[in-house]
Amino acid sequence: MSDNPGEKTYDAVIIGSGPNGFAAAITLARAGKSVLLLEGKDTIGGGMRSAELTLPGFVHDVCSAIHPLGATSPFFRGLPLREHELEFVHPDAPLAHPLEDGRVAMLERSLDATADLLGDDAAAYRKLLGPLTHDPEPLFDELLAPLHIPKHPLRMARFGLKAIRSAMGLADAKLKGDLARALFAGNAAHSVLPLEKPLTAAVGLILMLSGHAFGWPVARGGSRSIAAALESYFRSIGGEVVTNRPVASMYDLPPARAYLFDVSPRNLARIASAELPSAFAKKLNRYRHGPGAFKLDWALSQPIPWKNRQCLRAATVHVGGKIEEIAESERAAWTTEPSDRPFVLVGQQSLFDRSRAPDEQQTGWAYCHVPKNYTGDMTQRIEAQIERFAPGFGDTILARHVTTPVQFEAYNPNYIGGDITGGVQDAFQLFTRPTARWSPYTTPNPSIYICSASTPPGAGVHGMCGYHAATAALKRVLR
Repeated sequence: MSDNPGEKTYDAVIIGSGPNGFAAAITLARAGKSVLLLEGKDTIGGGMRSAELTLPGFVHDVCSAIHPLGATSPFFRGLPLREHELEFVHPDAPLAHPLEDGRVAMLERSLDATADLLGDDAAAYRKLLGPLTHDPEPLFDELLAPLHIPKHPLRMARFGLKAIRSAMGLADAKLKGDLARALFAGNAAHSVLPLEKPLTAAVGLILMLSGHAFGWPVARGGSRSIAAALESYFRSIGGEVVTNRPVASMYDLPPARAYLFDVSPRNLARIASAELPSAFAKKLNRYRHGPGAFKLDWALSQPIPWKNRQCLRAATVHVGGKIEEIAESERAAWTTEPSDRPFVLVGQQSLFDRSRAPDEQQTGWAYCHVPKNYTGDMTQRIEAQIERFAPGFGDTILARHVTTPVQFEAYNPNYIGGDITGGVQDAFQLFTRPTARWSPYTTPNPSIYICSASTPPGAGVHGMCGYHAATAALKRVLR
């Protein structure tokens, strides 16, 4: 902490301007506290940035692109962000998952419309998700929180009995056809875990339920629009933002009663080593990060030429074929060599937001999971995978931009080894992230908190990690 006697003192200083940093800052400012938010880069946003990565006029999301949890988040639902020029655009369907033979599974907003496309699995799909779609907001309030005694125990039990299983186990038990199994596996693969692991079913269920209940929107103008709206609202309630202010140690920070860090556990240990017990710092440094991401952005001459044009109704397309192929790809990401046929998450936001590309042209956004710190080139494998389901895709590419795991970490030091999700979310670390504490946002130093995606409920643009960390600070030192 700075010892400059003339420097302004704050109730709280937030380090990092990702969604959780802003959520923490806004929660404290709404409680009447004086709050300063610091960002080391020259622009705010963390994973909520957009830029012309390929050609002039083509706006690409640098990291986060599709926002199912943004629509779902209790924190975001409670903010007047439309008044600050944020518009979430909903595609006709949240998600498409094509198979190589030309069939496609569509996650529609309607549960029944989705089920009707799944043939013999229609009844099973309704039974799997139908009970969860009734009044889903209380369920998401429970799910997007740290471990706690639930306010709605029966609702949570109904979800938990299904969610605790592995994705492969649940699919084998409940779903028989290729379409339904692939649709579920693609959603579960967002866990960045082998699909045989416990709790991977939970991720699949949460994302599919989110699609039915709230949709999978994109932000008009790019994900940077979310950051801009959060900054605008934060400033409107008295918050201060300073960019180009990197923080290497606590001595780089102005005086405050509380410091909330939207950083990885390892970076918190590095910055605050002098203010934290060495045993706790060692625990932070033992926090586990998972596979990395290898990302491509394209400027395209036209929409992606999918075999099944139903894919053009969705901003998100899961490219990975049947469940067995997806499972193989996600296992490979935990080895030293990724799959030859990777599971690829594709975004085609410009189909629904024409501000992102020149007339008649489009953007493409895609990534796959690879081993952490992977130094190989996945460009050919990703593009070949898309070509399987969209013949002629390569002919539409005007320019491409590549982001490797190493480049992701250089862009954001919290993306350790290219891990853009804030750390492994397996059965153990899901409930002990970043360390095993009753309040996971606190540290032994009552002035220091962690509010990043390395705390519950984990990755996604939802702000709930920051909200819960700020609530902990309000209870502990900012009463």
